[in-house]
Amino acid sequence: MANEHVQEFTDANFQAEVLNSDQPVLVDFWAEWCMPCRMLAPTIDQLAEEFAGKAKVGKLDTDANRDVAVKYGIHAIPTVILFKGGEPVEKFIGLKNRDELAAAINGAVGAA
Repeated sequence: MANEHVQEFTDANFQAEVLNSDQPVLVDFWAEWCMPCRMLAPTIDQLAEEFAGKAKVGKLDTDANRDVAVKYGIHAIPTVILFKGGEPVEKFIGLKNRDELAAAINGAVGAA
């Protein structure tokens, strides 16, 4: 990961890091070979820095972590899901802009 604030989520740590988190968590479901995923990466990095301490922002490689990807019905990548209180509250499929994702995080943080 290029950014110290971007967390790496896996099948093994998803329960603890995402579902049991006391903060909202934005999860970017991606894969190395996915060009739109690579295009989204700088936005994810920016959001991770912007919301450090208020929300977790991280990535889950769908090739290496199929269990979580299947559980949440990830059929196209990039897919970004915002979790709050262990539940998915917003889902974005495809390349999205920073403002759209930031507004979702702000809404979840503000409703905390």
